[in-house]
Amino acid sequence: MKLENDKFVSLVYTLHEGDKEGRVIETVEEAAPMSFVFGNGRLLPGFEANLAGLEDGAAFDFHLAAADAYGEVREEMVISLPRNIFEDEGVLRSEICYVGNNVPMMDSQGNRMNGIVVEIGDAFVKMDFNHPLAGTDLHFSGRIVGIREATAEELAVPVASGGCSSCGSHSSGCDGNCG
Repeated sequence: MKLENDKFVSLVYTLHEGDKEGRVIETVEEAAPMSFVFGNGRLLPGFEANLAGLEDGAAFDFHLAAADAYGEVREEMVISLPRNIFEDEGVLRSEICYVGNNVPMMDSQGNRMNGIVVEIGDAFVKMDFNHPLAGTDLHFSGRIVGIREATAEELAVPVASGGCSSCGSHSSGCDGNCG
């Protein structure tokens, strides 16, 4: 069976930073493959485009430039927030607010987003809301381990807006979120 829209696919892969020799960002193994309905907009379009038409058991090996993956780093996504947002009774909550920490937040419209604490000042905390893989070229290599018709229930699952889909992988750079 060929992989096309509305098919349920399971796959395993290794994701490298840059090229095939780059740092391993994520590994999805056969014990817990990444499984999803193909073509429903949950994954990077370039990721799906490179898988389209493959058959069960087929291997894949492809590169996505940063612009075709999570985009380039955008300076407007690095913002300074009032320090008091991270304080409790005037004291900085250091268990949450420290340089390098990934902090779940919500914008004024109620959209969830994650930001990395970049700098802590006397009055402001600088946060980077770019995707952690923004500005990074990606290299995927793996194999299709199953393709079948998607069930009506699988097809009816609403597509989440934004973010990554959870895949149950052993991630070293995406907090368990992938593709």
